[in-house]
Amino acid sequence: MPLRPLRTFSVQLRLAETNEIFSLPRCQNDLTLKKLKSHLELLTGIPLHFQRLQYLDEVDLPDESTFKDNDIVPGGTITMRIWRQDGWGHLVAAAAKGETMKLAHLGVTEDFAGTTPHAELLGPEQKKEWVAHRAFVALFVASHRGHVETAKFLLRHGVDLHSKTPLGRTALHVAAVAGQCDCIELLLSYGARALGPDSEGQTAVSLARLWGQEQSERTMVRFQCRKRSPGAGPPASAVNRALQQTSGPMS
Repeated sequence: MPLRPLRTFSVQLRLAETNEIFSLPRCQNDLTLKKLKSHLELLTGIPLHFQRLQYLDEVDLPDESTFKDNDIVPGGTITMRIWRQDGWGHLVAAAAKGETMKLAHLGVTEDFAGTTPHAELLGPEQKKEWVAHRAFVALFVASHRGHVETAKFLLRHGVDLHSKTPLGRTALHVAAVAGQCDCIELLLSYGARALGPDSEGQTAVSLARLWGQEQSERTMVRFQCRKRSPGAGPPASAVNRALQQTSGPMS
């Protein structure tokens, strides 16, 4: 007898630090938590290495385990928590809510006060790296949520918008997936690369297409056309041609 295709089902995901709820359709019993986390990085805007996934209790689910291993059932709710060390939970929550002034005092710039017990032990160069990493994570989360003023604050204070998660994704990747066109425009104006690939070879443009974010895709293509032809905005025909040219595999 031919094997039956695995049944798909939906679950919910709750981000504990913000109480946001995300829907996860098309789950399967053989889906590993590691693969799910890669998807969640784009869906929730939380970098993979900060995700702690739990179900029913507060025990972290192993990355290599599957939905079946953890008895995750249709309609169930998975909880995501942020690693608590070094105040990351507070930082992610502030970025997700667009609380710029609160974020400013959580160690995302060298100009504002902000430290943790761990940061007190760091030398000058290590402290710079500590600030840079926190600023990037804040930009990543804020861009996904569409908080333009927060993103602008971080960019003005020198955040590296080319920084990437362990999966090779930048703030532009998640802004594109989330359809945050104002943040996309801002990031591009500061030099973000629409055709920079992640570790799976996906660019911000190709991810926008995969996630059905047509306006994200058009915003990036229109920006590229404007760069090539400064002055008047590109005609619709030029944008459409460019969209067709980028409809193949992205490199």
